[in-house]
Amino acid sequence: MKKLKAFIAAILSAAMSMSLIACGDEASDSTSYDKDLDSSTRDEINSIAAESDLLTGELENKTIKWMSDWDINPDGTGKNVPTDLAVFQERYGGVVEYYQVTYENRYEKLAEAINSGEGIDFFYSGNLDAFPKGAVRGMFQPIDDYIDFSSPLWEGVQEVNDSALWNGSHYMAIVQATGDLCAVIYNRNTIQEAGFEDPAELYEKGEWDWDAFQEMLENFVDTDNQKYGIDGWWFEFGLIDTTGVPAIGLEDGQLVNNLSDPSMERVQNWLYELYNTNCVAIGVGDYGWTAKPQYIGEGKTLFYPCGLYTLYRSIDQWQGDFGEDAFFVPMPKDPDADEYYIPVGMESYVMVTGAQNPEGVAKYLDCKRFVLITEEAKEIADQQMIDDYGWTQEMVDMKNEMQELADANPIFDYSKGVSTDCGDLLDSNLRNAARGVPWNETYDSIYATVETYINEINENPVAN
Repeated sequence: MKKLKAFIAAILSAAMSMSLIACGDEASDSTSYDKDLDSSTRDEINSIAAESDLLTGELENKTIKWMSDWDINPDGTGKNVPTDLAVFQERYGGVVEYYQVTYENRYEKLAEAINSGEGIDFFYSGNLDAFPKGAVRGMFQPIDDYIDFSSPLWEGVQEVNDSALWNGSHYMAIVQATGDLCAVIYNRNTIQEAGFEDPAELYEKGEWDWDAFQEMLENFVDTDNQKYGIDGWWFEFGLIDTTGVPAIGLEDGQLVNNLSDPSMERVQNWLYELYNTNCVAIGVGDYGWTAKPQYIGEGKTLFYPCGLYTLYRSIDQWQGDFGEDAFFVPMPKDPDADEYYIPVGMESYVMVTGAQNPEGVAKYLDCKRFVLITEEAKEIADQQMIDDYGWTQEMVDMKNEMQELADANPIFDYSKGVSTDCGDLLDSNLRNAARGVPWNETYDSIYATVETYINEINENPVAN
């Protein structure tokens, strides 16, 4: 049992690999490890993987080529071998060769690799800017011949994968929807001193919604005395997502422009109202255009919507910004929405056109699913959050609540996946209402252009 727990405890390394960023421009196929699991843990992994009926078959070609700005392998940052990689190594003898690029030049380098016949096998699509444009341009290929989404390993995410069909095929393998994309971070001491009810208690009672959120802001904000409302760089989209209506959706294999949806108008008008009541901190007082997370800890700012990644740090680091009494809740519920929607991300991968080992990629992704559906892993991973980051059990429970909300209603915005131009246009303009621009002005200036972008993609779904 002790060995089993040692095996499972390593699972968190798999999730953490997503946030460790590599630097540099040149490709690298190095797989030298700075850290490795101890032999007893590897023996246990080997035994568990070999005995499971979920992992089947063997691999003739054991090497898969991965291009990204972050490495799946240990990369010198101190992380251990991710458990899904260890399973891949032990069960199939698998090896992941890393081809290093920067975030900014990853598509340029991928195109060069495809044209040169390098045989890159897989690429990350969880940033939501790879699909469907990569399929349209012929950079990625369908994965249906290699992954059975109705199998015991994948049936838990079959529905969410089927929601992303393109031209009748699966191009993305969505390993899981993720609920930690954006939460409302706040300081309980600030809430208490202001005489407010704790947002966590409101959430538990089903009363944490836009109205409660706004009421707190309006009663707190006093810019003359350095009392600010909402800070952060992504709060607009965090709030927009609570409507459950993405700017660009995907329905029945077609991109859909939702800018004219009443929910979009409603949330944009609300953002405009928040701006006009000084609830938006950016651009107010001494803020300029620099986010100041430390103002949460200092009691100057009420809410800081942000991804939970900012709390995946040592306790001295996140408390240095948000204070000892920091806590978080999901984004407030849209009171007019039919369900409780929150911003949802995805851990997903695409198979590159010209891949030399698609079977190997499928087996590696099977290993990722194998780790995620191991029930004991969840308990140990939760404990790891407490041990590594100084979280309380209450924080872990709230994170799990957010994951349940994401699993229940996984809504994705494909704005960045249409094209770079479309993504940039929406990224800048959907923020305008929170900067004092009425929605009707923004809508009139961008709707037709966005419609053109979408029609071009829908009419030509794959490269000829």
